[in-house]
Amino acid sequence: MGVLTDCFRAPKAAAVVQSLEETDGGSPLHAEPPVFDGVDAKRVDPVVVLGQLVAAIRRTEWRVDLVEQTTVWPTSPEPGPDGPESEDDPWATGPWVSELHPLVRDTLAGVRDSEVPAVVARWLQAEELQGASLEETQPLAEELFLLSRRAHAAGERLYCWMSL
Repeated sequence: MGVLTDCFRAPKAAAVVQSLEETDGGSPLHAEPPVFDGVDAKRVDPVVVLGQLVAAIRRTEWRVDLVEQTTVWPTSPEPGPDGPESEDDPWATGPWVSELHPLVRDTLAGVRDSEVPAVVARWLQAEELQGASLEETQPLAEELFLLSRRAHAAGERLYCWMSL
């Protein structure tokens, strides 16, 4: 079982939290009608797989802190080093929503159309994408780039909603 991920844009974290409160933590993309503009990005977690894409764009090595993010959901205090006290704690069960640093949005938004095939080819070198093809991966990358451009143009942030 993989991680379900939706990437979306929103004006601020408070709007995201309000949306999640109204939908019991459900993805803002699957509300009727969708609350925010976004992309269904199954298995593209922000730290590793999206981080690999950012590394491919920047032509650098991936590292765990490449995609800076701030958790906006759950809103309860984050558990200590021993983890959540209960199996029912939202930090253990999810969903989780992170606001991505503007540099991530700007990196994704800055990919020129002519660069997309080469960027995706580099992204496909990531171990986490082993077995994926250019034909199935490039459309997702293009959607993420376009979403990032729209977020940049609107002065909005990118967010990732994740659930198991």
